[in-house]
Amino acid sequence: MQTKHFFSDPNHLVLTALNSLTLTNPSLALDRQNKIIFRRPDAPRRANKVSIVTGGGSGHEPAFAGFVGQGLCDASVAGTIFASPSAEQIRRAVIDRVPTDNGVLILPMNYTGDVLNFGMATEKSRVAGIKTEFFAINDDVGVGRSKGGKVGRRGIGGGVLILKMVGALAEAGGSLEDVYALAQLANANLVSLGSSLEHVHVPGRGVPEDTIPHGEVEVGMGIHNEPGSHRVKFDLVELVQGMLLQLLDHNDPDRCYVTRKPEDEFVLLINNLGGVSPLELAGITDEVYRQLKRDYQVNMVRVIQGTFLTSLNGLGFSISLMKLVDPGVGVKATMLELLDAPAEAVGWSAPINTSTWEKNLNADPVDLKNSNLAEDIHSNLQLDPTILKKVLGAGLQRVINAEPEVTRYDTIVGDGDCGIGLKRGAEAIQNLLNANPPLTNDIVSTVAQIVTVVENVMDGTSGAIYAIFLNALAHGLQAQNPSSPTAITTEVWAKALKSSFAALGKYTPAKPGDRTLIDALAPFVDSLLETGDVRVAAAAAQQGTESTKAMKASLGRSVYVGGEGEWIGKIPDPGAFGLSEFLTGLAEGL
Repeated sequence: MQTKHFFSDPNHLVLTALNSLTLTNPSLALDRQNKIIFRRPDAPRRANKVSIVTGGGSGHEPAFAGFVGQGLCDASVAGTIFASPSAEQIRRAVIDRVPTDNGVLILPMNYTGDVLNFGMATEKSRVAGIKTEFFAINDDVGVGRSKGGKVGRRGIGGGVLILKMVGALAEAGGSLEDVYALAQLANANLVSLGSSLEHVHVPGRGVPEDTIPHGEVEVGMGIHNEPGSHRVKFDLVELVQGMLLQLLDHNDPDRCYVTRKPEDEFVLLINNLGGVSPLELAGITDEVYRQLKRDYQVNMVRVIQGTFLTSLNGLGFSISLMKLVDPGVGVKATMLELLDAPAEAVGWSAPINTSTWEKNLNADPVDLKNSNLAEDIHSNLQLDPTILKKVLGAGLQRVINAEPEVTRYDTIVGDGDCGIGLKRGAEAIQNLLNANPPLTNDIVSTVAQIVTVVENVMDGTSGAIYAIFLNALAHGLQAQNPSSPTAITTEVWAKALKSSFAALGKYTPAKPGDRTLIDALAPFVDSLLETGDVRVAAAAAQQGTESTKAMKASLGRSVYVGGEGEWIGKIPDPGAFGLSEFLTGLAEGL
């Protein structure tokens, strides 16, 4: 494993790498604080264009920031190495760094952190009144359906083909509906698989204990050092044979995502994971192409080879095959024409146009605006802050009091931090309720302020889930905004909660019965909508929490915790219990 690096500080490395893009493509600008690369407002741009926003953890260069430019994406948001950017970074990109008049398509890769944080930003932009769609690219067949479960396929190298075509369609004037549909269609006709001879070393970190023995190769390795499906003795010809079988075997129900007929046309992409020499990558492309022609008779109308989405200096490559299909009514170009369309992004093969260099856009700094969602959104839905403080305060206090019990439960079935996280969030919201100046009667603005608090003080998966739900709640309330000041009713709350619960389902696979906080939230929302009685709904949440005692976890850390025989039937899900305590407190505060 190569552990020598020119940089020892990974954070400094990420910032300098992002800044370099403004040097190699003068049509770009950098929001350094939020690690956003975006197309400059004074750069050439088609009028009334849908904006495409992507991003993810650093370490995958040239993805994702390298795909920002005319004809491709409008902005990319970077996290630290192999870690998702925060929802606040992404919100800044969507709301403040790209045009929004004709909508925004958000296109990350399908990883839990990216889905939650980009999803949270999606809901934030909708609250801000921006027409927004979200799709998580998922093309990897390395883990298969059974292992992938509810999470689904990971997003790897083939995703750059989707970004390229969607970007070209947006540049050609495609509507938000058209670019969103194209992303889904292309993804449904795309398969990818990677293999590597070794794990990678992240600058500034210790050396991983797990290494791949000499003479072996790991098939299906992820782009963050995740394990693949299996290891085999290394022989390039046999390796390619096995990879193509996983990609194209119609008889494998676990991995058959794309079927083919003799007349079908395909695009082949060979992607360097970062550490393969151009000479060897070319030899790999030749071997893959010959086997596809000889053994599968695949008609490849384009063969694309290069470094597009890496795993730092990963000593491996990925194969992607995309079947070309009719994009459908409303799209006046074929998938191939969109793929071939010019793009002015350093991560793609097309060069930067001379006219862009001549404009010398870097001479003038970009004025960075910064919006504040909690201050910018308003409604006519009214709630007396005194009543809110009494009712919400009762729920928050009950959460704080329940912390020892939640922590005890989570120590047994989780990692022990659930109770502390809930208490920290509850105390921070209490501080907001007691702040000076006091909250206004505008409940949507108040919910937006609570969202900001939750995002700043609650971390981890549960914090992201609560933030997404509350963002969607603000949107659900705003969708019912009356024309004049009106006291909010239980019916309005119930409808907004139902819509926010539906929105949450877009970003987490958790369903009732999975032993998560959803088992308390779902019955509360359904009961409130049906009965209009908070006390009845809170009791339903308690029953849902009680039912988790008998459930086997299918999501979260509890999946990996042993000793189920000791706690099944005895210990409820900690997240569901904490939420149920809050909802019971709300009912008591009425």
